[in-house]
Amino acid sequence: MSAGSAAVSPLWTPEALAQATGGVLAGAPAGAIGGVSIDTRTLRPGEVFFALRGDNSDGHAYVALAHERGAALSVVERGRTGDMPEGAPLLLVDDVLRALEAAGRAARGRTRARIIGVTGSVGKTTTKEALALALGADGPTHASAASYNNHWGVPLSLARMPQDSVYGVFELGMNHAGEIATLVDMVRPHVAIITTVEPVHIAQFDSVEGIADAKAEIFTGVTPGGAAVLNRDNRHYERLVAAARAAGIGTIIGFGEAEGAQARLTSVNLQPHMSTAMADIMGESVSFKVGLPGRHIVQNALAVLAAAKLAGADLCLAALALSALGPPPGRGVRTGLAVKGGRATVIDESYNANPASMRAALAVLGTTPPTGRGRRIAVLGDMLELGPQGEAMHRELAPAASVADLVFCAGPLMRALWEALPESRRGGWAPDAAALLPLVAERLRGGDVIMVKGSNGSRMGPLVRALIERFPADRLAETAESSE
Repeated sequence: MSAGSAAVSPLWTPEALAQATGGVLAGAPAGAIGGVSIDTRTLRPGEVFFALRGDNSDGHAYVALAHERGAALSVVERGRTGDMPEGAPLLLVDDVLRALEAAGRAARGRTRARIIGVTGSVGKTTTKEALALALGADGPTHASAASYNNHWGVPLSLARMPQDSVYGVFELGMNHAGEIATLVDMVRPHVAIITTVEPVHIAQFDSVEGIADAKAEIFTGVTPGGAAVLNRDNRHYERLVAAARAAGIGTIIGFGEAEGAQARLTSVNLQPHMSTAMADIMGESVSFKVGLPGRHIVQNALAVLAAAKLAGADLCLAALALSALGPPPGRGVRTGLAVKGGRATVIDESYNANPASMRAALAVLGTTPPTGRGRRIAVLGDMLELGPQGEAMHRELAPAASVADLVFCAGPLMRALWEALPESRRGGWAPDAAALLPLVAERLRGGDVIMVKGSNGSRMGPLVRALIERFPADRLAETAESSE
């Protein structure tokens, strides 16, 4: 049989999913299941729809739509069958979220894939994407989509994992102590990565040490004989090492620039759009190029390469694959703007912010040269969930913000940074992102590089989209033609 006509095994059969969840099949016979969905807006024909209850919606209200769009099966609560369309294929369960978790556990239990779990205060998603590239160069790799790292995202990602995967990569997030322990119990990784520990969600903790302990919960789910990959340059390294050893992990690999790191950076060349580096990865010398700029990206690439080697992947293939790394949405995507005087570039870093990621984004801005009479411009929104020290943490960004020629600030917390800046660097301040938009738009000119960042709640993402809509890049061609 040719490759083009080879049969593709279904992700699930209805019977296997019923067995995994303890549910009962009802309605019309269900077909083979090719995917798992919790959102009818993205559901594709042949997928199973889990009708989850959310804070603002109930998936049961969308079962009829899922049926119309070709869902192979809908997973619903036993007591809700009266609300369902007649003849729709259903799987009746006591609790839909618990059923999704059971499906995730079953998917994890039936695979022989080597599993890597990723957590950390900063860089989880980009590291997960880099792992997917690096391991994918060696064999079929399944990775969680987007930032699916919470109580529904992790089991959903597990349930989507094909049985024949060679590698699996899962991101684990948390806002409170105890969350990662629950998630890692489902994932059961062979390798656990903690990218770094920083004062993120510090409002929910008594100290940064408490955050480190919460991140260390990932060790409780590592399979026997597994490994931990930890940031050797982070000041909480020894605390994490002690926690890993207490969990019975014998293989602990430190990554970074410190002398004791087993995955150690030996040289680096940071460029505006990418970086090249050399490293010693557990005794093996490797050179690599990363398709994203920033020292923090290179740092986490060391963890990726160490994890790939621990998982048994080809290190050279993994290193080569990193050149294709691109930014996830809101994490460094660059877009041209047609502004007065020519082209400007906006760097969208609007997907969340904390002091560490803010400094990293400002550092990338500092390595990105403007053109002509252009300037480096930082457009910054409040960093949230920082607790009583929030105002001071914003003020302390002033040295890092010195890479920018102009700084625009939005929000009451960013007022502290605004006041700490020299007058010559103050571009404008507004109480929120919407009010800041016209101040930024008015000042832009050709050659500018504009970096936009803030916590999700500060609404900097809509500001980026508004700039792109106001100065669409297709006008650049019109401008060029009119000047000829």
